Amino acid sequence: QVEVVESGGGLVQTGGSLRLSCRVSGLAFDLYALGWFRRAPGEEREGVQCITRSGGSSYYPDSVKGRFTISRDNAKNTLYLQMNNLQPEDTAMYYCAFGRYAYCSSAWYRSARDWTYWGQGTQVTVSS
Repeated sequence: QVEVVESGGGLVQTGGSLRLSCRVSGLAFDLYALGWFRRAPGEEREGVQCITRSGGSSYYPDSVKGRFTISRDNAKNTLYLQMNNLQPEDTAMYYCAFGRYAYCSSAWYRSARDWTYWGQGTQVTVSS
């Protein structure tokens, strides 16, 4: 049975930090890329970061560079997103995605085809 479960969201003040986790079971976790996406109220889903099978990462959008760090622990089948210096515009539902490929394609942030399984999301709210 496939499960993709996010956790770690919550309410935080501007400038604060959170670490999101995504536990995956029922899939060959270490063979594929993984991604974090977010969707703010009234907005389109947005790719945040992608990490390859070997641990290389890609960034999108520019607003998270230097503040968000994606990582993975293949021994624990868990994906992480460390978010620092959070801003009100980071408020969104954050989703974990399991990749179709071992790498992050050039279109990973906008191509639904690149992703096979999604979690239910964890809410992040940043107060000003």
